[in-house]
Amino acid sequence: MNSKRYCGSFINGRIIALLAAAVLMVSAGAGVASAKTAKEINASVNACLERFYKQVKDGKELAGKAKGVLVMPGVIKAGLIVGGEYGEGALREGGKTVSYYNLAAGSFGFQIGGEAKDIIIMFMTDDVFKQFKASKGWEVGLDGNVALVNIGGGERVDFTKLNDPILGFVFDVKGLMADISLKGAKFTRVAKK
Repeated sequence: MNSKRYCGSFINGRIIALLAAAVLMVSAGAGVASAKTAKEINASVNACLERFYKQVKDGKELAGKAKGVLVMPGVIKAGLIVGGEYGEGALREGGKTVSYYNLAAGSFGFQIGGEAKDIIIMFMTDDVFKQFKASKGWEVGLDGNVALVNIGGGERVDFTKLNDPILGFVFDVKGLMADISLKGAKFTRVAKK
């Protein structure tokens, strides 16, 4: 009987520790991200794109064909039943930063832990790119559907078969959640100095 009680206490202790770590990760990540300057964001975006080009064969060529590329490096997500996600990045057009965005999302359901991940969204047509730039807050699944492209497991992606107007890549996922969903993520333009 005592061993069962000890095991239950141990598991409850681990859950509490994970929750505390998740809350700290989100609050620390949001604080650091909101303090970033334009120069810091651009440096993170450049590093993120380099990782993407190394991991995805022909990724640079595909990005060159896109009308615009939204790069969100180091997005932080954490949760225990209730979750939150936050990150800052830049929108690139013709390889140059044209504006800055943040990503915020909330979720409810079975979830525990935390993670950091890189997100790249490519707008492949003029229409969807103009709609994104004109929006005050663009939400995945509501304002536009993003076709997530699987780049894990050493698989090669055949970009010639991708005809979707908006392509999403989630990669370099680190942490305990391993969630690559973008549903409900809201991107909002922000001013940076």
